[in-house]
Amino acid sequence: MTAPRFEFSVHAKDGKARTGTIRMQRGEIRTPAFMPVGTAATVKAMKPESVRATGADILLGNTYHLMLRPGAERVARLGGLHKFMNWDRPILTDSGGYQVMSLSELRKITEEGVTFKSHLDGSKHLITPERSMEIQRLLGSDIVMAFDECPRADAPRDVIAESMRMSMRWAARSRAGFDSGEEHASRAALFGIQQGALDEELRRESAQALQEIGFDGYAIGGLAVGEGQQAMFATLDFAPGMLPEDRPRYLMGVGKPDDLVGAVERGVDMFDCVLPSRSGRNGQGFTWNGPVNLRNAKHAEDPAPLDERCPGDCCTKYSRAYLHHLHKSGEILGAMLLTEHNLTFYQQLMTAMREAISEGRFAEFAAEFRAGYLGRQV
Repeated sequence: MTAPRFEFSVHAKDGKARTGTIRMQRGEIRTPAFMPVGTAATVKAMKPESVRATGADILLGNTYHLMLRPGAERVARLGGLHKFMNWDRPILTDSGGYQVMSLSELRKITEEGVTFKSHLDGSKHLITPERSMEIQRLLGSDIVMAFDECPRADAPRDVIAESMRMSMRWAARSRAGFDSGEEHASRAALFGIQQGALDEELRRESAQALQEIGFDGYAIGGLAVGEGQQAMFATLDFAPGMLPEDRPRYLMGVGKPDDLVGAVERGVDMFDCVLPSRSGRNGQGFTWNGPVNLRNAKHAEDPAPLDERCPGDCCTKYSRAYLHHLHKSGEILGAMLLTEHNLTFYQQLMTAMREAISEGRFAEFAAEFRAGYLGRQV
């Protein structure tokens, strides 16, 4: 039986939290799902098969970085992103909009798109919704993100409203551009991105505009950009419910483990974040009892594992003392071990949430998690 282009089914609900499956031609994605970030066609310090072994069903690739280096056309000539990086499961590519937003000194936004200078060599580029769709098609992405602008959450309301409405016009152009690539569109999915910062009225307007266009899934953009967890959760109290019940909801760029639990409580299905891999390279390990800074001198002679509940090599074969030594010495193995551990922990957390939802005990799980994770950090 041929796998569908894109099919989402919800298996169980517990309050607003839900667990389900996205079925695509390159494999199934269990939700709630966490997508490790492979910015430049690699999850830093990890082999693809090691990422899969942590439990990841899907990776995220970065359109902005890949278009600049090695170039989308080159990736296409070499057989597409999956072959290029040796990952045979689904890949979601972002649109490039968020990275372009961060280049505030190097870009100009017009109705046509965004003109920017490369942070690598200063060369000038233009990304339009149509070009973003073309780049993601050349990469061979399985889940394509509509091109959008992501303003700061603390921008004036009229600026946020104007930006959101332009993003909705760009969403319609993204839809048309995606559909024009018939072969790619026959096996890939397109997600729209809700904008509106922290404003409920603007979020509702954005959600309605996206649904009028029609997408396979819907992302919640414009959060985790400095507004703080309390404001983010306040927005998630209403934003996911504005999006279709029968489509996956993806919170972009989030986040810390307690962010994930709180967002799943509020109806979110998908996540991505650089935090587990970036923290691993910088000596921070995530555990069920909170984050651990292995650079701290207190770990120098500690023979205990980083996390007794973790089945990975980092915790079953090495001590906190050894991990401390590796990171203080700047050894590459330290980044490798902690990155693998952190990604394993994130996937353990997603598995635990899926099980708790299926068994109707998510509120109990969330309370127990917070008591352990937020109660003791070292």
